[in-house]
Amino acid sequence: MTPPLTPPALSAAPTGPIDPPAPEPEAAAPGDGAPPPIVLRRLGWRDPLRWLALGWRDLWCCPAIGLFYGACFALMGWALEAAFAHAPAYVLALSAGFLLMGPFMGLGLYRASQRIEQGQKPGFADSLFAWESHLGQLGIFGFVLLVLEMLWGRATLILFAVSFQGMPDFKGSLLALLDPDNLGFTAGWVAVGAVFAGLIYAISVVAIPMLMHRKTDAITAAITSLRLVFTQTPVMLFWGALIALIVGVSMLPWFAGIIVAGPLIGHASWHAYRAAVAD
Repeated sequence: MTPPLTPPALSAAPTGPIDPPAPEPEAAAPGDGAPPPIVLRRLGWRDPLRWLALGWRDLWCCPAIGLFYGACFALMGWALEAAFAHAPAYVLALSAGFLLMGPFMGLGLYRASQRIEQGQKPGFADSLFAWESHLGQLGIFGFVLLVLEMLWGRATLILFAVSFQGMPDFKGSLLALLDPDNLGFTAGWVAVGAVFAGLIYAISVVAIPMLMHRKTDAITAAITSLRLVFTQTPVMLFWGALIALIVGVSMLPWFAGIIVAGPLIGHASWHAYRAAVAD
């Protein structure tokens, strides 16, 4: 007899538990590996006065450094005043340079305040070369401010063109700006200056000390400064008004007061940055 046919042998099934398929790797969440966001602290109305008090303390901790930078501010003012007698239109158009140089000349003052904060003695050479390790990003930020200064100067020259027939004669005196015939131009000049000065203040109020203190880029520093101004506008307007008042009063007696006011604001600006931007 023919033996019964048997079905072909099936492949042996695994006797142990079947492992589930390996899960696919998760996609990296947005922001993984990116630097942590910069946190801004909440400020109060009394903080700007406290910054000035700390700036005054720092000025007395290193008076020689402070007075050196203050004398540089005063020399800039005297140079502008001397040039105004010969080319008033161009001096008024380029007067923004006086404001633009302030934050950069303040680098040495920021470094001195930083050393005091660290419990070290500030050094004159250290303050002079505070920009050296951050030259690239400071250069980029300086270029942005230079573009703003050129736009400010161009806007002022246009204002001259529509306000006067030819270049006006201010007789070498800033008081000529208050002449009734010049009040229209003066009001326009102040308005244009307020717009550009406000923009420069908004992008640089904490940006330059931040660039000196942190390993960050110019865009991040400018955005952080704008965030601070737009999220805590009342306090930052108060701080800006205090700076304008101190500088304005110090410039009245032939720029002599700026010798002290300049370094005071520079030191205080460091403390404003340290209070506003968390580590």
